[in-house]
Amino acid sequence: MFDRDYEKHNEEVKKVWDSYNAKKPLRMPVILGVNNRVIMLDGKLNTKGYTFEHYFHDPLIMTEVCCECEYQMRHNIYADHEMGMPKEGWTISVDKQNLYECGWFGAKIVYAKNNVPFTEPFLDEDNKYEFLKKPFPKLFGNFEELAYATYNEMLKLQKEGYEYKRKPIKKVVYGSMGTDGPMTLGCMIRGTENFCADLIEDPVYADELMDYLVEAATFRIRGLRKHFGFKEVNDGYGFGDDSIALVSCDMYKEKIFPHHKKLFTLLLEDFDTSINSIHLCGDAQRHFKFIKDNLRVYSFDTGYPINFKKLATELGSDIIRLNGGVRVDDLLQKKPEEVAKETKRIMDEVMPYTDRFVMREANNLSPCTPFENIYAMYQTVRENGWY
Repeated sequence: MFDRDYEKHNEEVKKVWDSYNAKKPLRMPVILGVNNRVIMLDGKLNTKGYTFEHYFHDPLIMTEVCCECEYQMRHNIYADHEMGMPKEGWTISVDKQNLYECGWFGAKIVYAKNNVPFTEPFLDEDNKYEFLKKPFPKLFGNFEELAYATYNEMLKLQKEGYEYKRKPIKKVVYGSMGTDGPMTLGCMIRGTENFCADLIEDPVYADELMDYLVEAATFRIRGLRKHFGFKEVNDGYGFGDDSIALVSCDMYKEKIFPHHKKLFTLLLEDFDTSINSIHLCGDAQRHFKFIKDNLRVYSFDTGYPINFKKLATELGSDIIRLNGGVRVDDLLQKKPEEVAKETKRIMDEVMPYTDRFVMREANNLSPCTPFENIYAMYQTVRENGWY
């Protein structure tokens, strides 16, 4: 069923991305957001029955799963990325799922049986003010200590000649060095209901907490960048803050936006000349225009719901990139022909107005998604996405 001519595929992919990056796209590109949970939570792929608790505490298991995930991406999960066996070896990364930021603050990690692990809120009415007086954790403290130990064990495996399917490890990547955003993080450590109540009933505290979280994120991100040999600040930056889907435009402008601007400013060489990006995968489209105009965001990574025609027309011709596409639940549950129809509908809404759109799953591919459905989305773009 699938076209297994990977050499031909890779040649087309190179042309697609070279032309897109040169702002003269030949056709619409397709990307996928995939992480190791697609292996861990799919019994057909996780044949050894690894649990996330095993996985996070055994670098050998994480390394094996990283390699298997890349193998599936290169052989069964089609998009505009290189496919076929890697010539030089596997690229593996310390997987932190969505634990890295709350885990760094010392939040309790809960290992669910049939889902990804999560952290529990830990700020209540008794300790929420005390938290603001605490110094930031050390750079490799709490969950980051575990992640750093895993990284060093992966480097050791690479040096010792570890192989997967007769290919070595080409590169070891430390993993997430970003932030979930001040509002989302506030919701995660206070509980969503409590933090949203804070915004209204105790706005001074909510403001102080978000300011603390922005300062803490900056300390961690710049520190990690420096440690791993990257520039501490750049000419562009991107982050996500999905929880702004919960607030009105006025509340965003008044209460959240100042913290977003501060976060960008602290991580940029010069805010006034920067070109930035943002990930917002909930019902947040009403905020996009203001964010573009006031945070110098020219690249949006979206989820659902999205009005695609509005997305393609309201943000202006200077937009650099718009990511969006078929809902992950549709990709998981529907038939290939239904996925193809929805893909074509989205394309018809955006292609008359912009050539900066990139098709993707919306957003974060679900475990057990049929490979046939992913292929249907990709082939629909390959057949109909030429400019």
